[in-house]
Amino acid sequence: MRDRLRARFHRLLPRTLFGRLALLLFVTAVVSHAGAIALMVELRPQGGPPGPSTSTLVLDIAVRLLAFLLAAWIGARWLARPVRRLAAQARALGRDIHRPPLPETGGTVESREAARVFNQMQARIRQQLAERDRFVAAVSHDLRTPLTRLRLRAETLEDERERAAFSRDIAEMDDMIRLTLDYLRGAADGEQPVPVDLAALAQTVADDRSCEGAAVQVQGHAAPLAVRPSALRRCIENLVGNALRYAGGAVEIHIADAPDAVRIAVTDRGPGLPPDELERVLEPFYRLEASRNRDSGGAGLGLSIASEIAARHGGRLLLRNRGGGGLEAIIELPRSI
Repeated sequence: MRDRLRARFHRLLPRTLFGRLALLLFVTAVVSHAGAIALMVELRPQGGPPGPSTSTLVLDIAVRLLAFLLAAWIGARWLARPVRRLAAQARALGRDIHRPPLPETGGTVESREAARVFNQMQARIRQQLAERDRFVAAVSHDLRTPLTRLRLRAETLEDERERAAFSRDIAEMDDMIRLTLDYLRGAADGEQPVPVDLAALAQTVADDRSCEGAAVQVQGHAAPLAVRPSALRRCIENLVGNALRYAGGAVEIHIADAPDAVRIAVTDRGPGLPPDELERVLEPFYRLEASRNRDSGGAGLGLSIASEIAARHGGRLLLRNRGGGGLEAIIELPRSI
C-alpha cells in the first residue's frame, strides 16, 4: 500500500527540476499564508473593531499568492538554468567533441564546479581520441607496409592463376584492415557538418559503382541537411556494398524528406535476413554463417560502421526485410539534433 501511494505521489510530481522548484515555492507560499490567516483569526480580540471584509481579505490573499507564484516561477527558472545548460552541452558534446568548453565563471558555486568537472571530462576524452588517432595511424602504416611488399612480390609470380589468387588474398586483407581501422577510428574524425544535397551525395556513390559494372539507382530528393559528407558517404557506400555483395542484382537508394527527418533507404532483392539476426548483424565483427566464405568476404564491420555513423549524426540505422524478398537498410537522420 505504501509503495503504491509513493508511486502515485511521484507520478503527480513535475518531471523537471524547474517544475519541482516552482511547486515547492508555491506550496510554501500557500502554507505560510494559510497559517498567517489562521493565526490572525485566532488572535483577533473578541468585541474589538471589525476587521476587513471577507472579499477584501480574499482579494488580498489572491494578489499575494499571484505575486509569490510569479516570483517562484522566475526563481525556479533561474535556479534550473545551469542544469539545462549542462544538459544542452552534453547533447552537443555527442555530436562534436571539439566544441568550446563551458564557461566556469558566474552562477552558483555548484554550477561552476559542475562546469569545471564537465570541461575536465571533455578534455580527457579529446586527449584519448587524439591518442587513438595516433595509434590508428601507426597501426595502419605498420600493417600496410608488409602488404605493399607482398603485392610487389605477387607481380613477380609466373603462374597466372597463383598470381590472381595471391592478389585476391592481398585485396581481402587490405579491405579487412581498412574496415577495422575505420571502425577503430570511429568518432575520432574531426569532420564538421555542412549543408549537403543528399541526392547528389548518393548519386556519387551510384556513379562509382556503375563504373564497376553494378546497377545502382537513386530516387527521390530532400532539402539540404547538415551532415559530415565524407562520413555519410562512407555509410551509404557500406550499405550499397553490402547489398551488392550478398544480394547481387540491382540496388536502389531511396531518399525521402519530412519536416523532422530525412530517410535514406538502400534496398535490394536478395534473400534478406532471418528476423532474429536483423539487430545482431549491426554488432562489430558479427557475420552470418552463410557469409563466412571466401566468395563473399567481409569482416563483419560494414554495417557496424554505418550504424555508428548514423548515430553520430543523431540518427539510427534500421534493417528490415522487404515484402517479396530483399533487405531494406534505412538511415534516419533528424533535421534538428
